[in-house]
Amino acid sequence: MKGFIRKETWFSLCGLNCALCPMHLGGYCPGCGGGAGNQSCAIARCSMERGNVQFCWECMEYPCARYDGFDDADSFVPHRNRTHDVAEMRMLGLEAYLARTKQKRAILDALLNGYNDGRRKSFFQTAVYLLPLKELESVMDALDGQPGLAAQPVKERALEAVRLLGEAAKRQEIVLKLNRQLKKS
Repeated sequence: MKGFIRKETWFSLCGLNCALCPMHLGGYCPGCGGGAGNQSCAIARCSMERGNVQFCWECMEYPCARYDGFDDADSFVPHRNRTHDVAEMRMLGLEAYLARTKQKRAILDALLNGYNDGRRKSFFQTAVYLLPLKELESVMDALDGQPGLAAQPVKERALEAVRLLGEAAKRQEIVLKLNRQLKKS
């Protein structure tokens, strides 16, 4: 959509965490309002019609009909925690929320660079997105604390990272498997 530009591209109008989104990480989307990408977004059009609000919850009509069923499925990982992320961002403030997101992004980059056997990208993205920062830091400390792991084949390193992330998810009672989008009748 022509003219839709936002200063903040890591946290979308609707509350999706673009910085940890597979589309953003893969270079397919520049983030909400960052240029080429999902420029036909109805929410972006609505923002422009309402004076370019930075976030939807700043609008007097929020939540509106555009959000009916918005979070019913989570096959697109940022949807699962969108409501939680919005609440947390509002409580912490944008700057603090993005600082924490930057730390999570660094962990994701480390997992993808050192532990991805070519089959774990989606799992790592989901785990980093859903697990609390302290749990992720604990997993990374455990991986770093294993002498000789770095010398192991990437498949072995991947299995260990998956095991530790799975244990962290179990402790937090978080399911790392995504639910596919529901088909409309």
